[in-house]
Amino acid sequence: MFKGAHTALVTPFKGREFDEVSYRNLIDYQFENGIAGIVPCGTTGESPTLSHVEHKRVIEVAIDAAGGRGLVIAGTGSNSTREAISMTQGAEKAGADAALLVCPYYNKPSQEGLFQHYRAIAQSTSLPIMLYSIPGRSVIEINVETPARLHSECPNVMAMKEAGGKAERVNEILDTLPESYQVLSGDDALTLPFMERGAVGVVSVASNLIPSKLSSLVSAMLSGDHQSAKQLDAECSILFEGLLTLDTNPVPIKEALALTGVMTNELRLPMTGLSSAKREQLKKMLTNLGITG
Repeated sequence: MFKGAHTALVTPFKGREFDEVSYRNLIDYQFENGIAGIVPCGTTGESPTLSHVEHKRVIEVAIDAAGGRGLVIAGTGSNSTREAISMTQGAEKAGADAALLVCPYYNKPSQEGLFQHYRAIAQSTSLPIMLYSIPGRSVIEINVETPARLHSECPNVMAMKEAGGKAERVNEILDTLPESYQVLSGDDALTLPFMERGAVGVVSVASNLIPSKLSSLVSAMLSGDHQSAKQLDAECSILFEGLLTLDTNPVPIKEALALTGVMTNELRLPMTGLSSAKREQLKKMLTNLGITG
């Protein structure tokens, strides 16, 4: 179900409010350039700073703007199980195709707590669910045994976005779960090694800016054209590294989109923009890559 390149959409703001016009334009740009799906309200979408009303609206706009051209995988995760259930049910009612549920952050549950958390959500919805393991932000990792237990009880838990930085995790997951269970990279720079080990795609930050490149890279891997995939990966590697190291996501990607005239670089506190020096560094990088003039 989740094969392909999916864009973890930024959420544009203008004058402190959700910029719906820029968001719709961004979504059009994704599907016009071969992206298989979009992910509204993930980490890249600054979901922790959205009110519940805004969160609901952003997902509704994404579904409407997608118009059936690809998957809409709504970010509905929370460190509160009750809140995650409410947001997931809301996304299902709005017409989302699936839900992405980040590992609960800050409260640091045990693996049993994770199992109970995700099982409660899965049993509250018929949406296909993609788990999201990102220990760099959540502190804890989703152990392989937890999705195995979940999938056996709740078949709609059917994929994992893996962002722990270790390609061997793909093998661990696929060796433990049924063949139908899918793994996607949560890190642009690891898309190629993940897919070499059996992942079926990526949930990408960089594709906000270069959707055609990411779509082509993933399509090449899925079709067995590893040479073309390696070439595309090499072309994108500097950007992947820059978006990862210049500052915390989504600061660099928002700045890049602003430099290309797609939207403002407005963020919500506690996120702040790039320093002048880093902005110049990013600007030079985009110019060298031929993304800006």
